[in-house]
Amino acid sequence: MSKKEEFSKETIDHLTKLALLELSEEEKEELSKQLGDIVNYFKKLDDLDTTNIEPTTHPIEGLFNVFREDEPWESLSNEEATKNTKYKQDGYFKAPRILKK
Repeated sequence: MSKKEEFSKETIDHLTKLALLELSEEEKEELSKQLGDIVNYFKKLDDLDTTNIEPTTHPIEGLFNVFREDEPWESLSNEEATKNTKYKQDGYFKAPRILKK
């Protein structure tokens, strides 16, 4: 197996920015180690001999479509859907801002 995978500081910074995480330098180092451990664990699968293993398309043989028929029905009115909420505005649910500007 190859050497232990490491994630660069730039990669960790990019990932934390995408995930909207604010981490200390120590937490970023720990995250880098943990992600490297995960990748190395999955690299162990490359060492497995799967030459005599049949591909699997579905774990239950002979099962094709398990979905029910799509049957439309009357949905809730806007008033019914929002009647128990504490926060609503113009007929919509009102939620706090979660993304930074």
